[in-house]
Amino acid sequence: MAGGGIAPSKGKAYPGNMTCKVFVTCIVAAMGGLIFGYDIGISGGVISMPLFLKKFFPDVWRKEQGMSPSTNQYCTYNSETLTLFTSSLYFAALLASFVASSVTRACGRRVSMVIGGTLFLAGSAVNGFAQNVLMLIIGRLLLGFGIGFANQSVPVYLSEMAPYRYRGALNMVFQLSITIGILGANLLNYFMANLKYGWRISLGCAAVPGIIFIVGSLLLPDTPNSLIERGKREEAKIMLQKIRGIRDVDEEFDDLVIASEESKKVQHPWANIMKEKNRPQLTFAMLIPFFQQFTGINVIMFYAPVLFKTIGFGSTASLMSAVITGLVNCLSTLVSIAIVDRFGRRGLFLEGGSQMLIMQLAIAAAIGAKFGVSGNPGSLPKGYALAVVAMICVYVAGFAWSWGPLGWLVPSEIFPLEVRSAGQSINVSVNMIFTFVVAQIFPVMLCKLKFGLFLFFSFFVVIMTIFIYKFFPETKGVPIEEMAIVWSRHPYWRKFVPAPDNIDDDRKPGSGRIGIEIVKKEQDC
Repeated sequence: MAGGGIAPSKGKAYPGNMTCKVFVTCIVAAMGGLIFGYDIGISGGVISMPLFLKKFFPDVWRKEQGMSPSTNQYCTYNSETLTLFTSSLYFAALLASFVASSVTRACGRRVSMVIGGTLFLAGSAVNGFAQNVLMLIIGRLLLGFGIGFANQSVPVYLSEMAPYRYRGALNMVFQLSITIGILGANLLNYFMANLKYGWRISLGCAAVPGIIFIVGSLLLPDTPNSLIERGKREEAKIMLQKIRGIRDVDEEFDDLVIASEESKKVQHPWANIMKEKNRPQLTFAMLIPFFQQFTGINVIMFYAPVLFKTIGFGSTASLMSAVITGLVNCLSTLVSIAIVDRFGRRGLFLEGGSQMLIMQLAIAAAIGAKFGVSGNPGSLPKGYALAVVAMICVYVAGFAWSWGPLGWLVPSEIFPLEVRSAGQSINVSVNMIFTFVVAQIFPVMLCKLKFGLFLFFSFFVVIMTIFIYKFFPETKGVPIEEMAIVWSRHPYWRKFVPAPDNIDDDRKPGSGRIGIEIVKKEQDC
């Protein structure tokens, strides 16, 4: 079986350095990930708190306390109202991402970020003072609107500000801040679990990352790409000189202007993105977030305390196990930041997929052997419990240095300027659609499939790893405005994407200057 990829050796080399300004700017912008990560971590923690369940979801609380006739632990959290509380946020984020695309293009990336932080702050206040389920849902919807704006604008901002040689690492700081948010939420849940109003503190403290994001966004400059797009060329050139640390930015600036002029010819980006020349980018903007959710990672992350309680851990022990997996998630993302611009995207995708597959099969076997289909394990040996946590940690590590950060990096760097905001909206929308779906169906699937749930997600890991091997070209080291050349030289995608007409012969792939070569890989079936 033949597989093929595009390996960039020496892309177009714009002059410039990793300046302190661009580093600090990208770190501040990436704080948008805190609000997303905090919510992922906090929701699973509070729904494992007995006092929270007793007030808002008494049916689930009675099952958890053994007051219900059913003793099957797989089905304890199977409640439509409870899953609506968890998943409503992702539906709101889906709706917001479409509005955010137009705001981002017309008003700049920074404005979208400020709007996102403000909506998130309002949602945290409503949730912290919630008196009934309706207030909880309204708060979750506001949080979701904020996350939709932030997730649409932040990855694009980072990709446009970063020097192309460091684009992968700086963009992945967004995923790192998501993991920090998850870890912070898990720690807070652990310490608040036994307090009378601990759940209010956990939900209300979402205001902290919201305020950090708002203040940071207000202090940020707009990207040169966005300034050019809105007709502010002089400001854009000055900004480009500042973030590159040199005065000679003419070559990069001219390419940005050309890209902007091309983008202005596109009156309807949503129609343009459907054109054949954008087929590969659109395919990956839809399939990468789909596969990212069907790795099963969010089952672990926002249901971690519930999942650990289901497999026999006590309330406090389940929250501590969630802290451990959150720490592994954070540290593994640091590994990805360190190596993504050295080893590339393809290799991380393939290694991470293989690692997750092995661990999912092992976890399914371990849980199935102890729980069977009855869901009644009896006493749970400490060694067994630790082994399950260890396997889940290895699985989380595989995700955190591959599909986690790359799921945000790759879609944000592959689109041309004229459809970049629309493309990122599609990426966020698909991500939120399937995050919503997974959150909505997880309790039912756990009840019905039991340990087979992990086998269900492992099937998708196999498919997505094969898909990356066959169809994804390496994008490491390619300037963001030169990305079309990569697709035009791929063995499959070149039938849709012709070589750009606006480059001279010296810059065409294979000429030596751009240095993009086709790498053929042969493998016997």
